Amino acid sequence: MVLEIRNIRKSFGALEVLKGVDLRVEQGDVAAILGPSGSGKTTLLRCINFLEAADSGTMTFDGETFSLDRMPRKDIARLRKRTAFVFQDYNLFRNKTALQNVSEGLVIARKMPRNQALDISRRALEKVGMAGREDHYPHQLSGGQQQRVAIARAIAAGPEIIFFDEPTSALDPELTGEVLAVMRQLAEEGMTMLVVTHEMSFARTVSNKVIFMENGVVVETSSSGAFFRDPQEERSRAFLRTVRAAEMG
Repeated sequence: MVLEIRNIRKSFGALEVLKGVDLRVEQGDVAAILGPSGSGKTTLLRCINFLEAADSGTMTFDGETFSLDRMPRKDIARLRKRTAFVFQDYNLFRNKTALQNVSEGLVIARKMPRNQALDISRRALEKVGMAGREDHYPHQLSGGQQQRVAIARAIAAGPEIIFFDEPTSALDPELTGEVLAVMRQLAEEGMTMLVVTHEMSFARTVSNKVIFMENGVVVETSSSGAFFRDPQEERSRAFLRTVRAAEMG
């Protein structure tokens, strides 16, 4: 088991966004978090990676358990070195090349020798189909290419799990396909991933687990096949009916 979250809660003022969420991700899982907008999916992911501070809950990572509401900074830093986060808006440095965007964190945060960091970064860019564009700046790249640089940055760090927050939401359908192809390749290679997504094709065909959320709670967790074939909860069935109607136009 890589990651287990128990009873995570988060409020913004009077608005309770997460109401006691549990989830479990095993090594090699590609877990898709699905649900309507406003269900708490992104907040959950941000709390798991300490981009937001949870109000309560525990995290067990690789056998070590932490209280999410009182995490020492040194533990946060230690855990972040074993994970990676891919944002929906790429989050690249606009004044740095693709190669610099990938290598900078290895040099600064991980104190890696620059030549070693550059070698790893070039291999990561090649892996996501960005060889030959190492010297391009973000404004010279399409949205799909920028997101592939962001994924290269994530895999260059050698994480045990990658968190993806709606990685294709800012892309048109053609560019979405580029990014999903890279994620499919990572899944085939055994990368553990926790993915907030509206891409049902990805959830159906690449993920092996679905976590369906609404109103700050997990409504249903099951294998992807079972979720799309025979969801157990009426709210899950209603969600899928809406999805299928939208797909049919």
